[in-house]
Amino acid sequence: MADGHVGQVDAQQVPRYAGPATFARLPRIEDVGDHDVAVVGVPFDSGVTYRPGARFGPAAIREASRLLKPYHPGLDLSPFRALQVADAGDIAANPFSITEALEAVETGLRELLGGGRRVVTLGGDHTIALPALRAVAAEHGPVALVHFDAHLDTWNTYFGAPTTHGTPFRRAAEEGLLVHEHSAHVGIRGSLYSPADLRDDAELGFTVVHAQELQRSSVEDVVDRIRRRVGSEAVYLSVDIDVLDPAHAPGTGTPEMGGLTSRELVGILQGLSDLPLVGADVVEVAPAYDHADITAVAAAGTAYELLTMMARTRA
Repeated sequence: MADGHVGQVDAQQVPRYAGPATFARLPRIEDVGDHDVAVVGVPFDSGVTYRPGARFGPAAIREASRLLKPYHPGLDLSPFRALQVADAGDIAANPFSITEALEAVETGLRELLGGGRRVVTLGGDHTIALPALRAVAAEHGPVALVHFDAHLDTWNTYFGAPTTHGTPFRRAAEEGLLVHEHSAHVGIRGSLYSPADLRDDAELGFTVVHAQELQRSSVEDVVDRIRRRVGSEAVYLSVDIDVLDPAHAPGTGTPEMGGLTSRELVGILQGLSDLPLVGADVVEVAPAYDHADITAVAAAGTAYELLTMMARTRA
């Protein structure tokens, strides 16, 4: 680009099904002098408790992102012109040691952050949100968390393992990575182990916007509730794709009926678009269970929304 930014491969010159397999056909990080935002994959799913396969999520999301265009009409912004976005490839994570894998993820993300730079991480299972929060908190201090998911992910252990895709936000709260009483789960639904799950979650400093609330509340009401909750804190936004109903995202490891529609998720994200977003992830895409790339397309579109949010606050 004339202004020094390197954007997408021109789809009028190279068909979308050809060319580089980077996110949205953006440049690789080694092909730009510097970056404002890095998109990075973490192909890791050793923390799952049900269906595996999210290790193939980053590749599927990148492939589905080929259709993304440079201009976002809903927010009247061209995110790849407002920001230098680059694809940083994948962080190699040990599939046999969760501890070593999380150390590698945190190290890799720290290298991409700093100096106001931000990262959108493509998972991978939700375990990777913990090292992402560690890396972001090292740069910005404790953050408010907006967590889209069917599940709380604040359980204590699974089979004695303290760090799995069901525990990252309990560990994050215990480690002081989150601003207490400024974080929210959105889209929670389905069965729990006991009423104590919700009591414990509240004691950790979370509020819950249940998926069923969207039956009697508008998207605008949910947006207002989230905004009041996070206040003026820096925000980390984590999207487990199973926040969507299986009709909209079948390709995930722990699907739950009664979820958000894709339109509701996009509406909420756009309503939060001026929040000071310092980091984000999209996780739990398991392509083996996907049909017609429905889930991968939803995840790619979600990542695009997150990047546009970052561009709006930069602009």
